[in-house]
Amino acid sequence: MGIKVDLDKCTGCSICVSVCPFAIIEMIDDKAQIQEGCTLCGACQEACSYEAILIEVTTETPTPNNGHHGIWVFAEQRDGRLKNVDYELLAKGRELADTLKTDLSAVCFGHNVSEIDQLVAYGADKVYLINNPALVANQEDLYTSELTRLIQEYRPEILLAGATSLGRSFIPRVAAVLRTGLTADCTGLDIDTEKRLLLQTRPTFGGNIMATIICQTRRPQMATVRPRVFKKNTPNNNRQGQIIKVDFKKEAVTSRTKLLSFIEDITEKVKLEDADIIVSGGRGLGKPENFKLIEELGGVLGAAIGSSRPPVDEGWVAYSHQVGQTGKTVGPKLYVACGISGAVQHLAGISTSEIIIAINKDPDAPIFEIATYGIVGDLFQVVPMIIKKLKSE
Repeated sequence: MGIKVDLDKCTGCSICVSVCPFAIIEMIDDKAQIQEGCTLCGACQEACSYEAILIEVTTETPTPNNGHHGIWVFAEQRDGRLKNVDYELLAKGRELADTLKTDLSAVCFGHNVSEIDQLVAYGADKVYLINNPALVANQEDLYTSELTRLIQEYRPEILLAGATSLGRSFIPRVAAVLRTGLTADCTGLDIDTEKRLLLQTRPTFGGNIMATIICQTRRPQMATVRPRVFKKNTPNNNRQGQIIKVDFKKEAVTSRTKLLSFIEDITEKVKLEDADIIVSGGRGLGKPENFKLIEELGGVLGAAIGSSRPPVDEGWVAYSHQVGQTGKTVGPKLYVACGISGAVQHLAGISTSEIIIAINKDPDAPIFEIATYGIVGDLFQVVPMIIKKLKSE
């Protein structure tokens, strides 16, 4: 692929310069010149009325299906317990599998993983389980090797995984080995039934636009999805499914890493991803000491403590508390935003919350556009009143 300017057609109008989101187009001798760093986004080509900008696309012929079938969900565990994102992905995977009229499978690595049958209850037709003590520590080399081996053997059409720290780390390695595409941090998944393509939607350009990406010529089609993007279904404990125990091929790979210890974040008393109630603070708090007010409200409500990006950037609170596109996506029953204006990146991370209460003294703050309830006022007056009322009941 490439981009070039037809100098005979270029009139020097400079419209392309103004629309380029990366400011890499310059006018030299009254002709547009595109510098290095172009992402081929097409903004300049679309704006050019003289058809002077050409984007050359290498067209690949779609490969035949080659026996790929079924949708897989990578079911992540830690300390023998399945993660909530597994059930969320199974809910979406079940929907996609029904659309394609194919089966849905989960694949899980670990040792003595509890409630493995719940993967069937939440929608899986089959569960591929590798049970071995060597897999307890979630070592990426071992996971990459085993998942790649299973994909090559069983040939799924689509693979979904959580955009967790583990998923973000080893799933791209699997995609690279298989020489297939991967779309990370998806917020939407759908199916083109005619072409059997997974439509993978994710925010781009700082969350200002949504891009839908397809993997036309390679299989499996792979995507990672943030926790709490999809809602999990109600389990059906009467569902019948098959648990397939797979032998661990330890001799096939040598891990280059060794887990010495796992240190829990002691500042997270309640994990954001699992919290039913979250109280978050933003730039409006003014200084780090004022986060104590947020913590007090959180303590009364039994809530997890969150933050928008500015307080994290300023070092007021740890990154593990950041909510938004560059932090964690959450979907609690109640989200209380204190002093958060509502940048699009933050709103992208809280949009699946059932109820959003916004407290801000600026009546035009963007967060009020998606808030269920809005309180226009000084948070240093409003929050203490709420705390007092809650304590009195």
